[in-house]
Amino acid sequence: MYKEHISVLLNECKEYLLHKSNIDYLDITFGGGGHFFSFLESGQLSSAQGLDQDIEAYANGKKRIEESDFSKIAKIKHINFGSFLESNEVKYDSILGDLGVSSHHFDSDERGFSFKREADLDMRMNTTEGEKASDVLNSLDEKDLADIFYHYGEERLSRKIAARLVEKRKENKIIKTSELEEICFLAYPKHMRHKKPHPATRVFQALRIYVNDELNILEQSIPKLLEALKPGGRLGLISFHSLEDRIVKHSFKKAYQNDQDSYAILTKRPLVANDDEVSKNPRSRSAKLRVIEKK
Repeated sequence: MYKEHISVLLNECKEYLLHKSNIDYLDITFGGGGHFFSFLESGQLSSAQGLDQDIEAYANGKKRIEESDFSKIAKIKHINFGSFLESNEVKYDSILGDLGVSSHHFDSDERGFSFKREADLDMRMNTTEGEKASDVLNSLDEKDLADIFYHYGEERLSRKIAARLVEKRKENKIIKTSELEEICFLAYPKHMRHKKPHPATRVFQALRIYVNDELNILEQSIPKLLEALKPGGRLGLISFHSLEDRIVKHSFKKAYQNDQDSYAILTKRPLVANDDEVSKNPRSRSAKLRVIEKK
């Protein structure tokens, strides 16, 4: 059962991306389908294409589309958006990417995305391919692990955590979320262990990004997403941490600076959730939406 996912910055997305009628829409991260179906319900779409590399999200989305009133104009494909864009020739009026991990994944007991739930350390969005997080933890050397924790999690104690991890895996392989959480917790000085964020937060983020190659795929995909826009089309990307937001910001800026006649950045500063949304959905606190238009 695919768990409910509360769509972040939904009103802001609709304000910027439902900017005309008869829109051909592409959702590159279907997830729970919140943005997708809300856009369909506006009555402004001519077509809607959803993408998701997660087989559970795809299966849930396919069933919901088939049972909805939008089955004639909406479809979903099981694919990573980076792979989709490599062969895509269709142009769109609106493209949206919600780059965060869905509530379904954080609340799932199966994938190991959260240290708050006991699970195997998998962390793959697409469970049909690639290395599991546990494979990475038990095979890479100390320096490479420290680099992953530092570069993808901005973890200041990356070397200390990596050293402790390598020492612990000599006894037994690191397989479970609780094992990695304890390593991170004990690597922190006692006076810092109970402060926010939790000592394991950045390491779990870093592993997930590395396992799914998230930053490389995002950086390589933004120029292709811009190419996939029709004249007057808009691209909106929602990021949840500084590494993603930096890539989106710089990629949009680069496109504009290289061709100011073709692009306009519509959000000089990223749009963020208001207090009301944050109170209803705390996970929206770190969300940032940036939007660019092709003239």
